[in-house]
Amino acid sequence: MLRAVSSASLLLIASSICAHAGGDPVQGKHVFNRCMACHEAASDRDKVGPHLKGVVGRTAGTAESFLGHYSEAMKNAGAGGLVWDEANLTEYLRAPKLKVPGNKMAFGGLTNDDDIANVIAYLKADPKP
Repeated sequence: MLRAVSSASLLLIASSICAHAGGDPVQGKHVFNRCMACHEAASDRDKVGPHLKGVVGRTAGTAESFLGHYSEAMKNAGAGGLVWDEANLTEYLRAPKLKVPGNKMAFGGLTNDDDIANVIAYLKADPKP
């Protein structure tokens, strides 16, 4: 009996870790509402900030339509090899000014790990939920 409960507990913990790591794009869309004043993710339309369509895998500071508007800090980060993979996006979404000091983004960051994972899942989703 104890072994069955322990196994079930481990399975529950493992599945919650996997769900967290993968994120939920539907929940990410809700979290992304905080970003929508400045960014678009479902189209390539720029706003105050660059569009984020296809951002996962893109080099920082290289969205063609926004090239003349990036901060020098963001351009330099991209020139230095910063690519928006999941790990870099996680760090940036948590603390944008720490990840790319001198960038223009006024947003202070997300504090909830689930919110970060969900936003990244939303950004990766094609088509968007």
